[in-house]
Amino acid sequence: MWTTGAEQVEQAVAECVGLLGAVTERDWEGVRAGRLEWDCRQTAVHIAEDLIAYAGQLAGREHDRWSPFLLSMEEDTGNADVLRVIGTTGALLAAAVRTTPRDVRAFHPYPFRSANRGGFAAMGVAEVLLHTHDIAEGLGVSYEPAPELCDFVLTRIFPHVQPGPTPWPTLLWATGRGELAGRAPVTQWRWNNNLVIGTERLTLQGVTPAAATDLSTVGDGGFAWIEGGPIEGTRVGAGLVYKQYEDGVHRPEWGMYVLVRREDERAIGAMGFHSVPDEAGRVEIGYDLVEGARGHGYATEALRALSVWALGRPEVRTVVANVEPDNLASQNVLARAGFTQVAEDPEHLTYELREPGEG
Repeated sequence: MWTTGAEQVEQAVAECVGLLGAVTERDWEGVRAGRLEWDCRQTAVHIAEDLIAYAGQLAGREHDRWSPFLLSMEEDTGNADVLRVIGTTGALLAAAVRTTPRDVRAFHPYPFRSANRGGFAAMGVAEVLLHTHDIAEGLGVSYEPAPELCDFVLTRIFPHVQPGPTPWPTLLWATGRGELAGRAPVTQWRWNNNLVIGTERLTLQGVTPAAATDLSTVGDGGFAWIEGGPIEGTRVGAGLVYKQYEDGVHRPEWGMYVLVRREDERAIGAMGFHSVPDEAGRVEIGYDLVEGARGHGYATEALRALSVWALGRPEVRTVVANVEPDNLASQNVLARAGFTQVAEDPEHLTYELREPGEG
């Protein structure tokens, strides 16, 4: 069952407050938090700062910057009071996630300068899990969060990280906090919110591994579909995305995008790349639409936008599409989007769109 992430925020915060509540009489200011430069008290305050900042971004619909406010603790606030503030700010983020419409995106710098409610929920959960770990490590307290919380984070904002044997050690490794057999240590990292590409009537919304898993079975991936969707092609494509994720070869920008109509925020189809660009700079694209959305130019509009985006990347020189000889509708879409047929065999026709200046 698909979730917005509010429940995960609440669960992570409850685990944090429950664990650290047992050691509030300890000296948090005199102990470094794990591998961080902060002490345990500063790190706990930072958890609260992140939770309220994320809630503020969503509630304020901040589009181009951080909401200009700071969180400060009253003088002589004890460790137990800091945990109370973590509980409060966690509740505010959970409420913001629950009440924010699915189409809203707010500013966050990494990596594409915006995130949706699920992204902010995942970032909030990550902050709680990782910094609770840092504090616990500093204080010598054992801590291991629920595996489903770690998986929630990994499949939403670490789509480029291959799953490990268990999610908690994988998340620690991915954030430079631990080792994972067979993988080099991580010294620099960023999480990765999904890319969204806009057109006049659509938004092309990048599909996370979490959404791909849901779509590949019987779920909606967190999208509101028009009647008849998602169709079988979308489910098959989503399954391939998740397989790439499992194999460690998924690169989010070169995966699947769900096409969402601006007028009603309904999903009408999917479009995406079969894999990353090859050494010759060629990348193959495919797409499908729910039957009720066909005949309105949506596929052409989306194909133009995604192709322009791809050709704007330095590693791409040619966008390729293969279509069955009897699929005249798809051939017309390609022609209207500027593609040219370059090859033919009994199974499919090959169309290409090249970057300007390429012959």
